[in-house]
Amino acid sequence: MSKRVLLAYISDISGHRSAALAVEHALHILSPSTEILSINLFNYTNPYSEKVINHLYTNVIKTMPKIWEYLYDNPKVIKKTNSVKNIIHKFNSKKIAKLFNKFNPSIIACTQAFPCGMFADFKKIYHLTTPLVGIVTDFFPHTYWAYETVNYYTVASQEAQKRLKEQGVTDSRIKLTGIPVEPKFAQRLNRQDIAKKLNLDKSIPTVLVMGGGQGLGPIKTILRSLNRLRINLQLIVVCGTNKKLYKSLLRKRFSKKTVILKYVGNIDELMEISSIVVTKPGGLTISEALIKELIPVIVKPIPGQEENNTKYLTNQNAAFRIKKTKEVSLIIERLILNPRKFITIQNNVKTIAKPNAAMDIAKLILNNA
Repeated sequence: MSKRVLLAYISDISGHRSAALAVEHALHILSPSTEILSINLFNYTNPYSEKVINHLYTNVIKTMPKIWEYLYDNPKVIKKTNSVKNIIHKFNSKKIAKLFNKFNPSIIACTQAFPCGMFADFKKIYHLTTPLVGIVTDFFPHTYWAYETVNYYTVASQEAQKRLKEQGVTDSRIKLTGIPVEPKFAQRLNRQDIAKKLNLDKSIPTVLVMGGGQGLGPIKTILRSLNRLRINLQLIVVCGTNKKLYKSLLRKRFSKKTVILKYVGNIDELMEISSIVVTKPGGLTISEALIKELIPVIVKPIPGQEENNTKYLTNQNAAFRIKKTKEVSLIIERLILNPRKFITIQNNVKTIAKPNAAMDIAKLILNNA
């Protein structure tokens, strides 16, 4: 009888889904006969609420980040919303039961705290023994991850291990694997072929500018700053799903060779040809960059998870945080003109990179299914 793995995430354009896909592909590589159901659990249980909440979240982090900073992992907020969370989980339990009866999973793995908590409570209500794995996709987990019915947690740092232990999770249930990214990121690619495809010169330093899947952040200001530099460099800009930004940048003229792209599926190639990435510090993006040995320059992290990721990276001396957008060009100029400093930071990047995370997590899942 083949094993059946239920993978759950939220939001179709998100690092959580990318992490689930990475684990799914690793499972296919290790065990082609394994049945896998990958599902957006929020959309499955609350399809209308998902659209509203995603829209609300995006607007809050864009226009009122201080509100999100207050709400994120706030003990007072958690205490007040705990009863609401329990009601939601009970309300959704009938749909979860249908899912269970139809697929009958051997094991469940979640790349976001919402589905992890829902399955954890579902196990408790129905006294189930189905193994549950929480795959933490940031370098520092928030309180909503901790449940007694989660069998294993996979984390990216010793700080994350410590945090979960403080929340009552026993050491044996925490595995230091890293954040799962597509196995292809661990492969070395032909830089000359990539440069030719993008009409770039592989011998010139390349800076990759990203704003996450939704193309957020002061990308226009960053490009203006980098184009004023006198040093020789070239730029790749990924606009994600931000169509307005993409169209606007296509109309502009740049003094540096600049490649403007929409939402793409070949980030591994873009990172292979680059040496520095200017980005928001989402757990997946940063993990991909570390594996490709890029030095992250972080601009305007979202309060909460991205702020915590930034603190972890800068404490490891593996990234730079920019408080004012115009400082981006200064940092990049210093890095390019100081090879010794560049190599030092890059070695720190290599130290904390976890290229085998997806495979290690897939092995954990298969061994416990």
